[in-house]
Amino acid sequence: MTTSVSEARAAVVRFDSENLIVEFTDGRVLYTPLDYFPRLLRATQEQRENFEISGGGTGLHWESIDEDISVRGLLLGIGDVTRARPD
Repeated sequence: MTTSVSEARAAVVRFDSENLIVEFTDGRVLYTPLDYFPRLLRATQEQRENFEISGGGTGLHWESIDEDISVRGLLLGIGDVTRARPD
């Protein structure tokens, strides 16, 4: 059974050296390059592992690095959409 993008729910979040890996409740597994999310790319392993699955699995949140990622956005291939701020 395949779930639509709007119904997808994250169940497990983990990392390898180059990817954010999300396992979904329907059994799919998505590998997304950390390059899509500069805050996660620059974060320590400890910071990466300190996250919350929010909204019943519809979002991912990292308080210490101020990062929020929607499951829908992940499945649509949308990376970090924030603009770089001048120093």
